[in-house]
Amino acid sequence: MIMRRTDSERQIAQLLSDEGPIAETLGHYEVRPQQMDMAAAVYRAFNLSHHLVAEAGTGVGKSFAYLVPAIEYIFEQAGKALISTYTINLQEQLIQKDLPILDTCLDRGFIAKLAKGRGNYVCKRRLAFSLARMDRLLGGYAEQLRAIDAWAAQTRDGSLSDLDFVPRAAVWDKVKSEHGNCQGRKCRHHQTCFYWKARRELESADIIVANHALLFSDLVLKKEDYALLPNYNVIILDEAHTIERVAEDHFGLNISHRRVSYVLDGLYHPRRRKGLLMAARDTEAINLVCEAHLQARSFFDSVNAWYHHNKHQSQGQCPAHVVDNTLSPVLKDLKRQLKQQIKQAQDQDEQLELTRYTDMCHSVAEELSDFMNQTHEDHIHWVESGSMDFSDVKLRSAPLHIGPYMQRSLFEPYDSVVLTSATLSTGGQEGHEKGGFQFFCGRIGLNEYDSVKLGSPFDYEQQVTVYVEADLPEPNHDSFVEKAAEAIKKYLLKTRGRAFVLFTSYRMLEQMAETLDHWLRSEGFTLLQQGGDIDRTTLLRQFKEDDKHVLFGTDSFWQGVDVPGDTLSNVIIVRLPFAVPDHPLLAGRMAQIKKQGGNPFFDYQLPSAIIKFKQGFGRLIRNKTDQGIVVILDSRVVHKRYGRQFLESIPRCRLEIVEDQADGYER
Repeated sequence: MIMRRTDSERQIAQLLSDEGPIAETLGHYEVRPQQMDMAAAVYRAFNLSHHLVAEAGTGVGKSFAYLVPAIEYIFEQAGKALISTYTINLQEQLIQKDLPILDTCLDRGFIAKLAKGRGNYVCKRRLAFSLARMDRLLGGYAEQLRAIDAWAAQTRDGSLSDLDFVPRAAVWDKVKSEHGNCQGRKCRHHQTCFYWKARRELESADIIVANHALLFSDLVLKKEDYALLPNYNVIILDEAHTIERVAEDHFGLNISHRRVSYVLDGLYHPRRRKGLLMAARDTEAINLVCEAHLQARSFFDSVNAWYHHNKHQSQGQCPAHVVDNTLSPVLKDLKRQLKQQIKQAQDQDEQLELTRYTDMCHSVAEELSDFMNQTHEDHIHWVESGSMDFSDVKLRSAPLHIGPYMQRSLFEPYDSVVLTSATLSTGGQEGHEKGGFQFFCGRIGLNEYDSVKLGSPFDYEQQVTVYVEADLPEPNHDSFVEKAAEAIKKYLLKTRGRAFVLFTSYRMLEQMAETLDHWLRSEGFTLLQQGGDIDRTTLLRQFKEDDKHVLFGTDSFWQGVDVPGDTLSNVIIVRLPFAVPDHPLLAGRMAQIKKQGGNPFFDYQLPSAIIKFKQGFGRLIRNKTDQGIVVILDSRVVHKRYGRQFLESIPRCRLEIVEDQADGYER
């Protein structure tokens, strides 16, 4: 809801106007009223100590719309702002492009820094310790350790992103900076420490740019009187549609056989006969590590057997004490023995390393006990396994509702949190004061907030045509893949490829790829298929390099992918992205809604699907010169009463209902 602007808000808008300093400096600057409205709303939220939810369509320029008022707030209030994003690409855009431009234009003299997790930095003390013992610690990976040492001697940054190769996880684990393994000011390397140098720079920064995971870690630790980041006054969450997923991972448990083995192998690897305990020559501790390896295998093997026997009935959701927890006791015994070894160790660096492993054994043992006892009643607990191999097993838990966690850690401690994205609302009633944000805000526990919903400045009616294949059978019908494949052929020929084909499951993606493979090759199209050996980044790069490519993608290609220009001219949505309740967490949430008297479909599945549908639609138009088509192969969008909500959630554009007997449907 847009309110009349105050004098200060008009001043913010003036900075973004065609007569403002940004336009004067940049020259080719495009004024966008939506950007001014958002900037005024952000500034108002900061000064009134309100939370704000802001949906800004593609092309609004939302980064300037929150950066300009943030800079003015800092200038006026001498505060500090934290900006959190989901993707590295957006962090780089803010730090390398947007903030330097505004620093030049606004003449406010602010300092902006990128915050990285501590584990991104090399620790000089741990590096020296590992080099001195690398034959016992690492064996065949010694060359990588030497390369890191040579790099550490000349790098100014000291973080992984500055390293010209990707070290093995086991190698970096031996040299990375860690909170529990740091001597602080007592360390001989403190003055030249890469992590503490970066931390001092953050202390002097006015604007800190971080990612959501680092932000949530910091928020939780601040409750325990420890912090990963300096104090900040206001928070801006960009790409806010992702925060529920990030919070699920952060406030839950994730225990795997690989994680347990990683800890134990660092102490002693039975086959390679390498590890920290080889230096200590503690026979009892080594024997306990070997016993823990055996118990870990037995424990996860039992969990895996239970999962495969019950997965069709439970989808992996498991009761308390699903199997006997034989692993935690031996980990606790190992922890006690390591404490004895710490007392006997003469070398302080060795004591710190042993303390690190003591803490890790304790954490794994406690988390296992929490999982098996199902300590948190508001969590869903489940097992994941991709094969009959016990090494693939994961024990997972997550809150049924992250709202209370978000309230305690984010919305209650901070007076003003701004959440923004292009896809936060589910449409809602015209003129409704909350703008259709009730679903999103309800999921994250935000009860009191201002809202602003800003459409795109692009001319979608001229740039986009939406085709709906109304005569196709519903996606669950046996003939859907065959008939949808014929429709896909038609639209790929129409745009000469250059298409994303978006699926909601790998199973249907693979069926469609098999059906269309020969035809695609005969027409000269190259199929790029997610789910194979090529990673997402490489698939996207290859797609941009050749306009004859057709990309079949699932979840991660519905959002966060930017392909401006003619390279992407066609987005085909194979089916409406309803979440299937075969995942334990989703099934639990739907059961909770039903128990509370709600309707799981209309209260959860439908609004979730609308938001994701908007994300998929948004892949097509990335700038004002883009043109193309969006094809919807799911006929439910016109044949089901709820289908209209999907079409009403996207910008108004040309719509063609493809059917033999048109029924006069109108937007």
